[in-house]
Amino acid sequence: METLNAAELLAALGHESRLAIFRRLVEAGPDGINASAIGEHLEIQPATLSFHLSHLTRVGLIRGERESRFIHYSVNFEAMDELLAFLTHNCCQGKACLPKTTGMNTTAKRRSRLPPSSSAKAKP
Repeated sequence: METLNAAELLAALGHESRLAIFRRLVEAGPDGINASAIGEHLEIQPATLSFHLSHLTRVGLIRGERESRFIHYSVNFEAMDELLAFLTHNCCQGKACLPKTTGMNTTAKRRSRLPPSSSAKAKP
């Protein structure tokens, strides 16, 4: 991942509502949830929610899939994984320094912790 791409993803997550939406979708897992459920859970008005969902989709952090007249959103776990790998690359020169991230310090370790169905969905 290039620095400019990482900066764009972090900027998208730098807004309180978009960060809340992204975290809600992470909680929902690879199956995701529809837009109205996100809005109800986070108490965000439809027009505002649509704006933030569009922004997150445009930068590639989430995906939207039309189901009838609804759009079902899910996290692009591959993009999230790449961003985490970029942020933690060679952290502390390879020494364990962050207790909460020690178990997740490589892409392979993060992917091994995903349930089998998640790993399959994370790949395009």
